[in-house]
Amino acid sequence: MPNYIEGSSLKLTPVDRIFVNAEFYSGEKFENAELHRMFPITGLTQYIALIDSEGNEIGIIRDLNDLIPESRDVALGCLDEYYMMPRIKRFIKMSEKFKIWMWTVETDKGICTFEIRNHITAIKPLYDGRILIKDANDNRYEVPDVKKLDKKSYNMLAPKI
Repeated sequence: MPNYIEGSSLKLTPVDRIFVNAEFYSGEKFENAELHRMFPITGLTQYIALIDSEGNEIGIIRDLNDLIPESRDVALGCLDEYYMMPRIKRFIKMSEKFKIWMWTVETDKGICTFEIRNHITAIKPLYDGRILIKDANDNRYEVPDVKKLDKKSYNMLAPKI
């Protein structure tokens, strides 16, 4: 049975962009711990595993929103860095040759071009309006809200979802 961590019993402080020091109000401390999403696609703030420096699970935080605001911000920053996924702002160009799609997009990290070999398995609409795209090299991209895309971008993507 998992060891659930109550948010009010834990304080997280950053070590660097991925690692944290975890201090429980009982006095127990863990240095260079990591946070991992148990459900990395759908559970952005829920069921977060706290892993010690040896790779052992310390416990599970049910919801980051239960942490004190400073610890929640540290956790979200570390998770954003660990699960970094460029967010697509708009689709610039799309072409297809021999059933391989070549897309040029603008992301929050800049403009990039990638190819998709099978749009049926590479493009995953999620229940919350996000779309995940996996390119031919297993890089992942996110469209945060398909409804907020400009008309041209939406028209490029819509037939594929």
